[in-house]
This record gives sequence, C-alpha cells and structure tokens, in this order.
Amino acid sequence: MKAIDVRVTGRVQGVSFRHWTKEEAERRGLVGWVRNSRDGSVLAHFEGPKDRLDEMKSALGQGPSAASVVEVIAVCAGTVGLEKFEVR
Repeated sequence: MKAIDVRVTGRVQGVSFRHWTKEEAERRGLVGWVRNSRDGSVLAHFEGPKDRLDEMKSALGQGPSAASVVEVIAVCAGTVGLEKFEVR
C-alpha cells in the first residue's frame, strides 16, 4: 500500500471536480479524501496500489469535462489507514 498527496490547479472548483475525483478513486479501489483549497486548487490524498495511484494521477490531469487542469503535483505521503474515499 502506497500513498500520495496531490494538488491540482486550474479551473477545478465549481465544476464537480471533487465528486468526479471520488468516483474515479472508488472505481480504482483507492481510499482517501479530496477537498477544495482556499487558493482555488483542489487537494487530495490517495492510498492504494502504486499502479492504481499512477492511473489516478493521470486521470486527474484530465479531470471532468467542465474542468481545465493546469497542473497536477503529486508527492509521496504516508498511509494513514483510511477505510473509504470521502469529499471533505
């Protein structure tokens, strides 16, 4: 089990990005959370197998159809033993 923390910038708030992220994470069997940041970005934490984390990071680069992603920054993180994926 691996974990990453991610910051996504661009037009990512007000376009259902968090709910889309939750669906995509759950589809890949990942646990974690996603939330809006005051600076207009979206922050997320994902835990799961490395290959699924890589898939999720790539998907975040596209986002939902109404989004316009500028940058996805992912860093390795520690696992915290979450049991599900939630929108915060």
